[in-house]
Amino acid sequence: MGTRSAAPDLAAVESLSAGARRWIGRHCGFLDEPAGRAELPVTPRVKALLQLALLYRCWARATGPTGPTGPVGPVGADRTAETVRTRPPDPDLAAVAATVEQVWRSPDHPPLLTVEPRYARQFQLMYGALAPAGLDADGPHRAALAEGVAGDFLTPRRKSPFLHLETRYYAELADVKHQLLDYPELYRISRLAAHTDGQPLAELDVCNVTHTVFHLADFGFRDPGLGEADLAHARDRVERLTEESVRRGEWDLTGKLVLAQHCLGLDPLTTPSGAAALRLLAEAQSPEGAFPGRSATDRVPDDATAVHFFRKSYQSTLVVALATVILLRPRASASGERPPTASAAPVLGGAR
Repeated sequence: MGTRSAAPDLAAVESLSAGARRWIGRHCGFLDEPAGRAELPVTPRVKALLQLALLYRCWARATGPTGPTGPVGPVGADRTAETVRTRPPDPDLAAVAATVEQVWRSPDHPPLLTVEPRYARQFQLMYGALAPAGLDADGPHRAALAEGVAGDFLTPRRKSPFLHLETRYYAELADVKHQLLDYPELYRISRLAAHTDGQPLAELDVCNVTHTVFHLADFGFRDPGLGEADLAHARDRVERLTEESVRRGEWDLTGKLVLAQHCLGLDPLTTPSGAAALRLLAEAQSPEGAFPGRSATDRVPDDATAVHFFRKSYQSTLVVALATVILLRPRASASGERPPTASAAPVLGGAR
C-alpha cells in the first residue's frame, strides 16, 4: 500500500477504534482467568496486564473521570481525593477497569513480577506506578513499588538512554524521588535526537523511537517540549518510519507510529503517511475488531486455537485501541494549549 491514499474520514477512524476497544473489552478478562493463567507464559502475561493498565489509564483520561473508582492518578496521597465511586458508562472500558482492579488488588500477582530477574525491578516500578485509584494505601502494589525502587535503581547508573528515560517516566508517575536526568537532556541523548543523515530506515528501532515520543509527550496529553528544529527532525523520522511500516504491512508498528505522529502535533488523518496507516489498519481489522497478528506476513491462520489467536492478536489490537482513543479525544483547550495532566506510563509488549 502506498502513502498517497485518500484520507479516511473521522467516522472510519471512530469505527476502527470502537472495534479494537470492543475486542479488548470482551477478551481482556482472559489474562486473569484460571484458563489464561494456565495457558499463557508468566512474563508475557505480566507485560500484557501492564499494557492493559496503561490502556485503562489513557482511555479513562481521554473520556473523563469515569473509572470504577475514579480516574487513574499518581500513587501518592492525591489518589484518594480523585476517587469517584461510579462505574464507567462504556461497558468495554468497564471490563478493562474490572480486570485491572482485580489484578492490582491480588496478593498473588506481585511475585510474578520478579519471575524474570532482568525485568523484575522495572516491572515492580511499572506495577506501582500504574495502580488504579482507590486501592488501599497498604495494598500489594505499594510493597512491590518499594522493593523495585530500593537502592540505586532510580539513579543514572548503568542505564541506556532509553531505559533511563523510561525509568524517569515511571518514577514521575509513581511520585517517588529519583536522581534521573531531566527530559530535555534525556531527549538529547536519545536515538530519536541523533542526526545521522542518510541512515537507513532499517537501522532505526521503531519501538525505541515511538516510545521515546510517548514518554516525552505523555501519550499526547502534554506538549513534548521540543524546540522547532528538534520537532521537525522528530516528525520527519516518524513520518518516514510510518511510510515504511505501511509498505511492509506492519499493523503493530503502524499503530504506534500513528500515535507518535499525534504526540508530535501532526494529524494522522491528513498527513499522507498517517492517512495510509489508518487505511491499512481499517482494511486489516477483523469483523470482531481484532488485528490477527502483528503484520500481514504474521497473520494468524484460520484454524488457530482461541488461545493462539489471543496471543497473536492482543498486542496489535491493544496498540490500535490505545492510539485511536487518544487520537479521537479533543486535543486542545479553547486557548489552543493542551491541558496539563499527570503522566501515563508506557508498556507495549504483548502476550506472546
